[in-house]
Amino acid sequence: MASAEDREAGYRFGLVFLLTFTLAVFVIVAPTVSWSRAVGLGLQWLALLTVIATSRTRMNVRRPEAVLVVALMSFTVVGAASGTLSRPLLFAVSGLLSALTPVALIGGLLRLVRERGVTLQAVAGALTLYLLVGLVFAWTIGFVDEVESVPYFVQAAKPSTSQIAYFSFTAMTTTGFGDLTAATKVGRALTVVEMLIGQLYLVTVIGVLVGNFAGRGRRAAGGRVAETATPPPG
Repeated sequence: MASAEDREAGYRFGLVFLLTFTLAVFVIVAPTVSWSRAVGLGLQWLALLTVIATSRTRMNVRRPEAVLVVALMSFTVVGAASGTLSRPLLFAVSGLLSALTPVALIGGLLRLVRERGVTLQAVAGALTLYLLVGLVFAWTIGFVDEVESVPYFVQAAKPSTSQIAYFSFTAMTTTGFGDLTAATKVGRALTVVEMLIGQLYLVTVIGVLVGNFAGRGRRAAGGRVAETATPPPG
């Protein structure tokens, strides 16, 4: 039977994966307007809160802390929707959420693997981390584009959020369609780093986790077969 501690820590990283996948697709397809910024921020907040809630071994969040987090979420989402918060402030909040979510997710994944081994939820969490890395690089590209005096891309003088996110994921998967290419040395260096991280993560972390998960399933199936084949005593 699962202990009370195990029941409290649901480790529902599959839900986090769905939220993050939805966020990645939404950022690419949505127009760059106030309501889409609000929805994007809302999805980022929900992903972070879900990671924190589902990764805790004990749900010991005090009420004042919960109220503060909900207030911050409401303030930024409503401010983005209404246009009352400045774009640089919203960009900074998005970057903070992009950084905090993978950090919280890594801690939860490590606890899950230590307590229960490699489960389907662990694989979902690792895939979520892969998506989050793409979003972190997208934010970094947007930041570099803002601070540099020259355009980041050869083909776009002022790239949209959609173009930046699209480029980030095509770079991380080494697809490289060529419709967007980095124009500066910093941009090219970032692209190479993202390519290497993306490919190394897939062939190492994801490969090891999937292999362990498949092996665990085979061992469990073999154990059930052995129990069935064993004749009853007497």
